[in-house]
Amino acid sequence: MSAIKKPSRTLAGIAGIVAVATLISKVFGLVRQQAIAAAFGVGAAANAYSYAYILPGFLLILLGGINGPFHSAVVSVLAKRGKEEAAPIVETITTIVGAALLLVTIATTIFAEPLINLVAPGLSDTSGVGSLTKAIAIQQLQIMAPMALFAGLIGIGFATLNAADQYWLPSISPLFSSITVIGGIAVLAMQLGHKITLPEYAILGGQVLAVGTLAGAFLQWLVQVVAQWRAGLGTLRLRFDFQHPGVRETIRLMGPATFSSGMMHINVYTDLFFASFIPKAAAALSYAGLLVQTPLGIISNVLLVPFLPIFSRLAAPEDWPELKVRIRQGLILTALTMLPLGAIMVSLSVPIVRVVYERGAFDRDASKLVASLLVAYGIGMFFYLGRDVLVRVFYGLGDGDTPFRISVFNIFLKALLNFIFVQPFGAPGLVLSTMGVNLTSMVMLLWCLNRKLNGLPWREWGIPLIWLTAGSAIAGVTSWGTNWGLQQILGSEGLLIQLLQLSVAGLVGLCLFAVFAIQLKLPEVDIFVSRIRQRFFRGSKG
Repeated sequence: MSAIKKPSRTLAGIAGIVAVATLISKVFGLVRQQAIAAAFGVGAAANAYSYAYILPGFLLILLGGINGPFHSAVVSVLAKRGKEEAAPIVETITTIVGAALLLVTIATTIFAEPLINLVAPGLSDTSGVGSLTKAIAIQQLQIMAPMALFAGLIGIGFATLNAADQYWLPSISPLFSSITVIGGIAVLAMQLGHKITLPEYAILGGQVLAVGTLAGAFLQWLVQVVAQWRAGLGTLRLRFDFQHPGVRETIRLMGPATFSSGMMHINVYTDLFFASFIPKAAAALSYAGLLVQTPLGIISNVLLVPFLPIFSRLAAPEDWPELKVRIRQGLILTALTMLPLGAIMVSLSVPIVRVVYERGAFDRDASKLVASLLVAYGIGMFFYLGRDVLVRVFYGLGDGDTPFRISVFNIFLKALLNFIFVQPFGAPGLVLSTMGVNLTSMVMLLWCLNRKLNGLPWREWGIPLIWLTAGSAIAGVTSWGTNWGLQQILGSEGLLIQLLQLSVAGLVGLCLFAVFAIQLKLPEVDIFVSRIRQRFFRGSKG
């Protein structure tokens, strides 16, 4: 029996391919968001898109994303079987998933208005801009409904190609959505030679965003399925081999994994539910979130991905002393990156937003709104990634139930904190509530680990984190002071001047933090430097 794939690449080489492709996709994603900001600001088209995209985007991330349930289930099944079994399994799974998601597509199209009412009830209680936003969102959701079908097919194709040792194309394919949306906005700009009213522009812009997003998902699936055919791993043939052991195993893995992963995304819906009562909040959350998720995604891949296999190898009780050392390393490395980065985002939130977004329809008021959200995001960055480190520990120990139970509890906690924080803080309260959930998750996970591992060295872990927090605060204040001083000398207008001030102020803050961290003589500083050198200076050799 010939294997479906041969390990022709090293683990580091595969990680390098995925990292580069992910970086390229994220850069295009940022450019796409800049184009949306310039064209629509935080107006009705962009605000409506945030609501309309939640269901198609949720399915695309859940079903079509790397390490999602479809990807994980199909890879785990195909990797253990011969190539001659791949096509029957893939074609049968595609038939089952395609039929189910086709029904979801039809239902989404028919019930688009009730779904928007469910996601954004605040739009129903307003007139003028609110009613326009709701109408645009309904139309956008109907246009993007087929993404439910493409999401599942993309996830299956992604997994099939990975099982065949093909990583570049699946990892780079998400940029198609960015390209099509940018292209649609460019065409819209060229067609606006005649005068149209603001509502007409918003409606037309909403259509462009929805069609561009759907076209990107279609292209992402198309390039994957062509590569899949060429590799002999199945076609679009309908197959009903439901009793095949590989098919049954895949379905058995998909069900619980999809449910568990879906629980994590309910918090996004909770935020948009409350955001619908706050003007322009949904679009602002999207803009600020991308500024945070871009560095978070890159840093987590570079620093934390290698820890999961390490945690798994140290799961036996006799290895727990070493496991505790590795957990400390993960948390300190997270602090070394997230604390100073978060402090700088807090202190330089306004210039960051102005440099990235402020042009076209994205005006000074929009910058202030998004900057206020970026401040809240910056405060909670350490807790966001620290929680992920601890979840990886539980997975390494073979315990997926504890993180799942905590995530279920967090759904109710998130809703409660949103209710509490939105009234005094407005839109930033939505982000602060997320920080509260992540902080609570870390405390609960650490408490459970303390019991599971027969005690944790709290003092050994806590003191370095306190010092790193203090150093980050000093770095943030220094960055703010540097930026303020440069503004007194150079002014604050002009993209090049803003970029220069931002770069200098951020660099001064980071350098000060680096000097501070070195003085602490933490072994994790050496690990951090080593990881950076391996990833960016030695390529896949690391």
